[in-house]
Amino acid sequence: MESGPETGARLTLVLVDDHAVVRSALKVLLESEADIEVVAEAGTADDAVRYVGAHKPTVLVLDLNMPGRPSLEAIPDIQAASPETRIVILTMRNEPAFARQALQAGVTGYVLKEAADTELVLAVRRAAEGETYLQPSLYQHLADKDKAEGRRGRTLSDREVEVMRLIALGHTNSEIADKLFLSVRTVESHRASIQKKLELGSRAELVRYALDQGLISA
Repeated sequence: MESGPETGARLTLVLVDDHAVVRSALKVLLESEADIEVVAEAGTADDAVRYVGAHKPTVLVLDLNMPGRPSLEAIPDIQAASPETRIVILTMRNEPAFARQALQAGVTGYVLKEAADTELVLAVRRAAEGETYLQPSLYQHLADKDKAEGRRGRTLSDREVEVMRLIALGHTNSEIADKLFLSVRTVESHRASIQKKLELGSRAELVRYALDQGLISA
């Protein structure tokens, strides 16, 4: 098992899905990690607001589609109830438009239910660290579609586009260096150049730019 972001630190979660069986399975998955605790479960977006406000969890795992109030519509209330809580969307919807909407609404992670067993814990950990996490298979689908259409960022070099995509996937500078056969110093230089050119500071902003400005098409 991976250790948490800090030795001895616990990640608290509120888990929201309208299917009790799904919640049960996800709770077992998440709590198999020694430092993760599910402190509350809910079946509606309105309950999510209440429980997040009551428990102030590290992360909220939120189903995108539930009966009643739409999840994305509830996000401003969730953020008002606990500004420090990070939100990870867990959904069956793999359409790029939904990922775009979720990121623009302020979520920190987007994971497909079909890959929850391999991706959810990582997304939760990245969210707890304040990092945006978009499931790699979904991101790669968007990147492949974008490549087929011949789209590229107008202000970035081809190498910078590669680096930016890997940053948005959640890779560290050393991981990017290994994948692209570059030095860490070179990756850091590319990253600084990307942020300077686009006037973006965080990974979340880089992901949103990639979705909104032609690097990824929705």
